[in-house]
Amino acid sequence: MSRQVVLDTETTGLSWEKGNRIVEIGCVELVQRRPTGRSFQRYLNPGREMEVGASEVTGLTADFLADKPRFADIAAELLAFIDGAELVIHNAAFDVGFLDHELGLLAAGHARVRERCGVLDTLELARERFPGQRNSLAALCKRLGVDDSQRTVHGALLDAELLADVYLRMTAGQGDLGFAVAVAATGPRPLATATNHAPRRVLRASADEQGAHALRLARIAKAAGGTSLWALDAEP
Repeated sequence: MSRQVVLDTETTGLSWEKGNRIVEIGCVELVQRRPTGRSFQRYLNPGREMEVGASEVTGLTADFLADKPRFADIAAELLAFIDGAELVIHNAAFDVGFLDHELGLLAAGHARVRERCGVLDTLELARERFPGQRNSLAALCKRLGVDDSQRTVHGALLDAELLADVYLRMTAGQGDLGFAVAVAATGPRPLATATNHAPRRVLRASADEQGAHALRLARIAKAAGGTSLWALDAEP
């Protein structure tokens, strides 16, 4: 899917079944796996007290949230931002459950999240890629070299921004290097045979091109958290 929205929520507690509500929503837009700069963030008045543990984790208090809008006040704006996108969420069942609960409380009937959007769970992806390891957002940031030093408390927008970086690094592949675009544009090359093979010119890279290539290899190695195979092949 070309348009994705990385989404996170903060809540008054861990269970919407026990009456807990959303207190913050943060979203970051990706198009063709690139951040567009568009985001959505709102603090919300939940109409109830924060549980002690939730307040400690988020740094949010009932006094701070008292003058913030209710979910009903921002629902239309949120849905306009996410509708039709693929949502990228860490532990999606938690956030989707809360969003469906909030939508269900509105006076007008609203379709559930999965009826509006595709949902990709990065926790499931991480468990497949790193089985038997800790796969919290903090653990993934450390493992994949994402700087989360500003994350002194949990915040929905900051966590969505961090998750976007984690997701792109965790799923990086040849498509990100432009190979797929080149193949689609030129089509597959015909196999050389006795009748179509001809001498080919050898083009040497200029110094500027070699420097750009080395810089690209360094970026790939950094994203991979080590040394890339291309860099190893290039070493003497």
